[in-house]
Amino acid sequence: MNGREIALEAARTLDSKKAMQIVVLAVSELTVITDYLVIATGRSVPQVKALADHVQEELAKKDIFVKRKEGVSAGHWVVLDYGDVMVHIFHEKDRDYYQLEHLWSNGENEIAETEWISPSDADQEKPQE
Repeated sequence: MNGREIALEAARTLDSKKAMQIVVLAVSELTVITDYLVIATGRSVPQVKALADHVQEELAKKDIFVKRKEGVSAGHWVVLDYGDVMVHIFHEKDRDYYQLEHLWSNGENEIAETEWISPSDADQEKPQE
């Protein structure tokens, strides 16, 4: 899988576990650190931890393993580093405070939800957040 496919798979995985405000950003033109950022929000510390565990488990099934991870034990801001893709999972209060996507988004680099939403979810109208 290339970086874009990994980012989209991570977003689908987060969506399947009811993460909120999922954003996928292509940032290779903005930084050398990574090519894609996946940013999502959990409603509680246990959900943030569960989302991080689920992403790691699902990607590992596809032989994609996290290189580094931070923040899992605290559950407020988890970073899963897959090299070309960095997954950030925030507790909702921390997401509001850091506004990470605003630092990295130039308005043209966000990948549309239609590219990563689960096919079964596409048939159902998603509630407004």
